[in-house]
Amino acid sequence: MKLAISRETLLGPLTQVFGAIEAKQTLQVLSNVLIKAEADHIQLTGTDLEVELVASFAHPVDTPGMATLPARKLLDICKSLPANTEIRLTVEGNKATIIGGKSRFSLATLPVDDFPVLDEIEANDHWQMNEKEFKHLLQGTAFAMANQDVRYYLNGILLETRKNLIRCVATDGHRLSLCDLPKEIETEEVRQAIIPRKGVQELLRLLSPNEESHIEVHLGSNHLRLHFPGLRFTCKLIDGRFPDYERVIPRKYDQILNVDKTALIKALKRMLILYTDKTRVCGIRLVISENLLKLKTHGLDEDEGEEELEARYPGDGLEIGFNVNYFLDALNALESDSVDIFFRDPESSGLLKPPGDDNVAYVIMPIRL
Repeated sequence: MKLAISRETLLGPLTQVFGAIEAKQTLQVLSNVLIKAEADHIQLTGTDLEVELVASFAHPVDTPGMATLPARKLLDICKSLPANTEIRLTVEGNKATIIGGKSRFSLATLPVDDFPVLDEIEANDHWQMNEKEFKHLLQGTAFAMANQDVRYYLNGILLETRKNLIRCVATDGHRLSLCDLPKEIETEEVRQAIIPRKGVQELLRLLSPNEESHIEVHLGSNHLRLHFPGLRFTCKLIDGRFPDYERVIPRKYDQILNVDKTALIKALKRMLILYTDKTRVCGIRLVISENLLKLKTHGLDEDEGEEELEARYPGDGLEIGFNVNYFLDALNALESDSVDIFFRDPESSGLLKPPGDDNVAYVIMPIRL
């Protein structure tokens, strides 16, 4: 294999696929990037067996071929070279030679046959959407994912499709996030798939907030695949059954509190000042009365904090405790100026929603203080 390519032309696709490559791998070849060079086309592939990223672009090639090169070393070499440097890459046997300007590197390659490549997937559902829409769904729910929970099916986001609706749900057992997107999907069945945490993180890195950037989504029984311009993302789905999340969402409530979101976030962060021990659960007590919200907390060394906020609340008095960080995560995910908080009693979950918007719902379990 032999080709000449500018630093910038190679660096972009290489950075994209590098996200799927873990530093420490059980198989050494998984630390490499697969380069497939055809007459007028180059393809780079990175994978950790859970997520696969394939970047493709048109480019003339002197001598076609395939090789696997150490991904981290190749990326660092490209980054370190001056802008607009022409890189000449030659692979002979198990050695790759990289020449850029007056710099010359020789890297060991590994057999191409040892590199695992995912086969084509059979999609049960497929649709098109802009990247901003998918990113909105993931950003609105990812914070509630579990992290290394023994209940492995919680370590990801549920992607649910039904007729004219895409829904994402995440929960770690203490809180739940739900985000809906009305979308024309031709399916008569409700399908569910659990995207693993690594896949979610990569998608959040790759997805653009630009409404003009469109993707194709293919959902199979075992894989999720997204086609970006010049890039293909594939990840294995978690083989498990997601909990019946609809049972967790409160359907009946007695009290509704409306408060300015920014003011509430700032007040909660001030309460966190008392918690210097980051290993402790940071608890906050909400004391609610007519058109008034009081926040109370107790830190270490008998420290106490209290703050009052104006609110719209016509109901009876109520006191309820929550984990401050869970509350902040939900508030930061909301895109509205104010937040409606629904309560039933001090022992029941709180429900947070943007006013007048039923496409977003965040549920937080109360705690005893």
